[in-house]
Amino acid sequence: MNDIELRSKEIISGVLQIIDTARNRVAIYVNAETTHLFYEIGKYLHLEILKENRAEYGYRIVATVSQQLTMQLGKGYTYTALTRMIKVAKAFNDENIATLSQQLSWSHFIELSGIENELKRKFYTELCAFDHWGVRVLRDKIDSMMFERSAIASRPEEIINDDLQHLCDKKEISPDLVFKNTYVLDFLQLSHHYSESELEQALIDNIQAFILELGVGFAFLERQKRISVDSVDYHLDLLFYHRKLHRLVAIDLKLGKFKPKYKSNMELYLRWLEVNEMQPGEEKPIGLLLCSEGNTEHIELLMLDEKEIKVAQYLTELPSKQWFADKLRRAVEIAKMNH
Repeated sequence: MNDIELRSKEIISGVLQIIDTARNRVAIYVNAETTHLFYEIGKYLHLEILKENRAEYGYRIVATVSQQLTMQLGKGYTYTALTRMIKVAKAFNDENIATLSQQLSWSHFIELSGIENELKRKFYTELCAFDHWGVRVLRDKIDSMMFERSAIASRPEEIINDDLQHLCDKKEISPDLVFKNTYVLDFLQLSHHYSESELEQALIDNIQAFILELGVGFAFLERQKRISVDSVDYHLDLLFYHRKLHRLVAIDLKLGKFKPKYKSNMELYLRWLEVNEMQPGEEKPIGLLLCSEGNTEHIELLMLDEKEIKVAQYLTELPSKQWFADKLRRAVEIAKMNH
């Protein structure tokens, strides 16, 4: 290839890059404008229905309107499409739409509008925008009850709102939004009787699935990390790094319920990692104790003011959604009593 051909190839690559960048800007603009259009239609229809003071009568009018609009504009204005626009308009406000339409598609808003609880909807909305979830991923997160399993779900409402607002404003995520109170490890296919070493090996053998369950941002570093203190060797089961928290994450696996001595051991591991492994610019290491059985009240009392150690239950079989809901309800009740 001569100099002219080589230079031409470089220029063509540059031109294509400019075109791709422009196409992306156009796509974002079109997506935002489409979302604004459907939202404004939904808001207008919602206000008109409210004027009638009879929801059933109002939606009969919407049915007639949809027929006329479909005849004139096509299938994008069916009765189902219009009712979805109304639903989104009821769930979000002008400020939400203006900010989020640059990041989320209309399909995202449809999924999110189906969440009736406002706090839960805000949780999924902010994390969806922060982690750039596709619609299918968002649907999977909702279906797997990510909110109910999150460490923050049992916190007071003002704390949840503060953390979500900080995520929105500063683009910085808190540990309580990263960690869960329950991890489902049903992909391990363990027998009913297994040891901690067998559990650890099964997690290593299924490390990709384990990282997916841990969540976005985790990177695996080491297993059986040797920690020497006063000529005594300890071994941390698993060591990860979280890219968005900028922290080392120490994970210890336990059979049975949480015990106070587990906290003391984890504190030792974290101090050692802080002194010997922490890099400039990183935050202090954080620990996760994974226990096979839950004892929520015990954990709540012992870990009341703990910021650097999280305790969670792991399950080797997927329970019902009601199980997660009941566990969250009990945790909220206990947290209220203790606070």
